[in-house]
Amino acid sequence: MSGLTCDHVGLSDTYSSRRYFRKFETIMQHMLHVAGVLRAEGKLDDDEVDILTRYAVKLTHTFRALGFKYLLAGRETGRFFGSLTMDSRDSGFPVAEEIMTMANDAQQAAAHLDGMVSVEALKDQMVQTILGERQIPTKLQFTLSQRLYYEELVKGDLFWMQNDPQSQWLGNLAGGRRQFRLHWATYDSQVNLPVIYLMELEDSGRIGLPKDQRRWPEVQAHLSAQALGGLKLLTIAKGFDEDFDDLHPKRLRRFHVGPMYSHAYTQQAGPLRDVLSEAKAPEGQDWALVWTEEELISDRVIEEKAGWFSTVERQIFALDPFAAANGEDLGATRQERSIILPQRPFQVLEEKKPAGFASVRKFVVSQTGRVLQY
Repeated sequence: MSGLTCDHVGLSDTYSSRRYFRKFETIMQHMLHVAGVLRAEGKLDDDEVDILTRYAVKLTHTFRALGFKYLLAGRETGRFFGSLTMDSRDSGFPVAEEIMTMANDAQQAAAHLDGMVSVEALKDQMVQTILGERQIPTKLQFTLSQRLYYEELVKGDLFWMQNDPQSQWLGNLAGGRRQFRLHWATYDSQVNLPVIYLMELEDSGRIGLPKDQRRWPEVQAHLSAQALGGLKLLTIAKGFDEDFDDLHPKRLRRFHVGPMYSHAYTQQAGPLRDVLSEAKAPEGQDWALVWTEEELISDRVIEEKAGWFSTVERQIFALDPFAAANGEDLGATRQERSIILPQRPFQVLEEKKPAGFASVRKFVVSQTGRVLQY
């Protein structure tokens, strides 16, 4: 087996699989609470929180759908259907192939539902099997789980490999310009993590960007193609600035959701693994989620020649001077790393004080939804 294959683990135990999905549903709820804290601090405005919340909801729906798909993992159903494959070393999230397969299933979900018995009829048959035949209706349970899976796919609002750019009008500026915020997201197949992008730009075109039938599809295709975690924000922003003369990117942000660490499920190396091992937290509190935000801001504008008689604006972006002094090339104005974790793992983290965590912001969450920050 290759190293990559060894890092991808199938959750073939029924209860282990179900706990995994419950864990992620809990984590997504805590993410929303943390977003509320950032809004209260003024680091996110209401619209930005709404955008991030929508992507968190999409992730929640995605995990719910996969939870139904693999609800009977490890049980004898009379049909082999596999188990969820997760990246146990690098991300703690499902591998990208799971999202790709789900997208393919979604295209055929309606047809599958047309040929399946209703939920109510399946439940009636299950009761008859239990009472009349005194057997566990495993096969019927499997059929029901698959029906619920396809129903979730038909509902939509899921997090796909590529979530196309959408626009939000922010206002009109002097000189006839318009200001927009674009947002899009991807499930990065290189690291098996969701990544969310937000860009604020000025539009000096004659037609507003979302209504421009020529530019808007080109912008969507361009940004989707550049949504790679390995690309620096500076590379993405400069490429966009140079390809669209009448669109002027002023601020670009990228949010990396994950990795997720769990002593029960992941094998990442490093201090967090030791922290979770020593914490011995109860079920549902044995985890930590890393959250990284990168930001690139336009510092000033210069004029460049475009042909013989015209000029175009070009953005000069501000880069983190401290990163350059330390020999790092972030390609961003700033980068902030945060970690979201329950109380007991946080206590162990504070006691051990591992190197590299002093500058990491900690959000400590409770089962009641309360968030403390350190």
